[in-house]
Amino acid sequence: MGFTPLHNNVAVERLDKAEKTAGGIIIPDTAQERPTEGRVVAAGPGARSKGGKTQKMDVKVGDRVVFSAYAGTETTIDGDELVIMTESDIMGIIE
Repeated sequence: MGFTPLHNNVAVERLDKAEKTAGGIIIPDTAQERPTEGRVVAAGPGARSKGGKTQKMDVKVGDRVVFSAYAGTETTIDGDELVIMTESDIMGIIE
């Protein structure tokens, strides 16, 4: 990918949620919630402190993460739909 986030920003690709309920009912696109789970596809070097030192990021490329449904900015880069957000918008890493 030809995109590198700056500072403590990350690019996340949303993972699709199931289109059926546990009972087998198909949910139409208009009624589905936005996925809050994704995979980090690019990460910046980290935030800078007042002294100019870079703080290492807690997430890395390939991590599966959970984030707020309305976090970040949605964009399309090289045909991929991504959400660009700060590391603080990520609630946790799924192991």
